[in-house]
Amino acid sequence: MQSTFRLSAVAAALLSITLIAGCQTASQAPSPHAAQSVVQQAPLTLETGNWDTFNRAQLDKMIATHGKTSPGYDANKPPYVVFDWDNTSIFLDIEEALLIHQLQNLRFAMTPAQLDKAIRKDIPTTDFDADSRNDAGQAINIDKIAQDIVSSYTWLYDNYQGFQGRQPLAQIRQSPQYQDFIVKMRFLYEAIGNTFDHAVSYPWITYHFTGMTEQDVRALAAETFRWQQTQPVEAVKWTSPAALPGKAGVVSISWKNGLRPVPEMQDLYQKLRASGFDVYVCSASFRDVIREVSSNPEFGYANAVDNVYAMELERDARGVIQTQFRKGYAQTQGPGKTETIKQFLVPRYGYGPLFIAGDSEGDQNMMQDFADTRYVLIINRLRGNDIGKMSKLAVDSYGKPDAKYLLQGRDDNKGVLIPSQQAYKLGSTTASTLK
Repeated sequence: MQSTFRLSAVAAALLSITLIAGCQTASQAPSPHAAQSVVQQAPLTLETGNWDTFNRAQLDKMIATHGKTSPGYDANKPPYVVFDWDNTSIFLDIEEALLIHQLQNLRFAMTPAQLDKAIRKDIPTTDFDADSRNDAGQAINIDKIAQDIVSSYTWLYDNYQGFQGRQPLAQIRQSPQYQDFIVKMRFLYEAIGNTFDHAVSYPWITYHFTGMTEQDVRALAAETFRWQQTQPVEAVKWTSPAALPGKAGVVSISWKNGLRPVPEMQDLYQKLRASGFDVYVCSASFRDVIREVSSNPEFGYANAVDNVYAMELERDARGVIQTQFRKGYAQTQGPGKTETIKQFLVPRYGYGPLFIAGDSEGDQNMMQDFADTRYVLIINRLRGNDIGKMSKLAVDSYGKPDAKYLLQGRDDNKGVLIPSQQAYKLGSTTASTLK
């Protein structure tokens, strides 16, 4: 019995040693969950896409240095970024494309008298500049062209079944009044932009939403985005009918077709959010338009619908849009973008945006007004003024680890980014880096 006991004790000791060793081995080996945790801690990186190699590396570095995998990340004080929308987050301008969609499909909620008020609002009666004359070379002003537009719209209002008439759109489109209306409205938009200050021209296009609700505008924006992706990237020329010269005469206008989402930007939005950055859009387009296209998952950006700061109009108690800019809000273009960020975001966070992306003079103020901004992405559209100077800084600092300004190339003939700093203008086969 004693021998049996001794053997049992030895066996028990050996078993104990085996169990202890086994437990130690198990505790030393990383569990599958631990391995997964390690993998998750690696910072996200951007898809190669058509990014310029250096630009992508800098953006990856920004995510690694300031995102939630970095040691200094504080979820209570996250970094935030601000994107322009038109010609930055997407190719071309959603507001301009929506105007074409409105015109071609007569999607307005105004009477002729309301339209007359909307197209004249805040527009000086002086002649438009020399680039905005009629086909005979004669000067035009708002009084001349507004009379023509309202006259044609009145006929459309009385005859189109979508207003107060009985004729279907297909029949209406054959009329000279329809052609006169859509061409002169688009011409007027261009003439105002060419002639007057941005503070006059930028709000003007938003007044066409008078009489609509947010749901109406968002539906139009979604329709426009879908329609544009079926269109070729091209310049389209319209000429008003010779049979209906009116006061302004025959006019011609060209506009750009083929708005596209930008896959590299969709990826950047998604990777920034997943890395703990708060992502905002600050656009000179109308708020309801940007709320739809930036948040709708169908369009690939899926950003928070409330993270939009854009042009605002007054609304009545029923939410119907009025022909009046909203009081207490800055125009979200030029200095107004900086004012808007200072009004709404800086008080919320206590600091400025880490990163800003834009493409034009309307973005140049916010690109340089915040000491906390460490990275600025410029979509190269070969612009001048301050954004041209910042583009030059991007060229001069290219390849340097502390580069703040990143110039990203684009081909306007294809509607895509290209892996360089250079840009092709629509119709050109020669790339340029600076204006």
